[in-house]
Amino acid sequence: MGIVNIVKNVKLIHKDYVALVRVGKFYNCYGRDSYIISYLLNYRINIVKDNIYNCSFPQSAYNKVISILEKNKINYIILDKRNNYEVEEKSNNKNLNKYTDTYQKAKKKISSKMRIEKICRYLLNCNDETTIFEVEKLINERRKVQSD
Repeated sequence: MGIVNIVKNVKLIHKDYVALVRVGKFYNCYGRDSYIISYLLNYRINIVKDNIYNCSFPQSAYNKVISILEKNKINYIILDKRNNYEVEEKSNNKNLNKYTDTYQKAKKKISSKMRIEKICRYLLNCNDETTIFEVEKLINERRKVQSD
């Protein structure tokens, strides 16, 4: 069974927890959890197989990540791949858990960021001067409206 499937099974039980999986010298999270980690720590989100989102960070950032999750009152669970995905650590804020609220904010922010990055990639590869001119025109019109 792959990591993604194991995390899906863990999330059935620990729905409102950020599940971090230790794999060697890195920690990985998937799906909704990757939005939260990316949002709180500005880490990059990647798409792995089957359009599953993934966010990872090195072991050296572990204490920073945990302290930010605790500061934001977000439940988390740490799994270790080496030990057959046993629970290594767990934090439960009970009814103070802000997992869902943080996810909603993260989803909105990260989705916008991904859309902007997609537009930037398109424009960087665009050789059509008319398209670039139209985008500049739109941006300049918006600036005029906002400054009035």
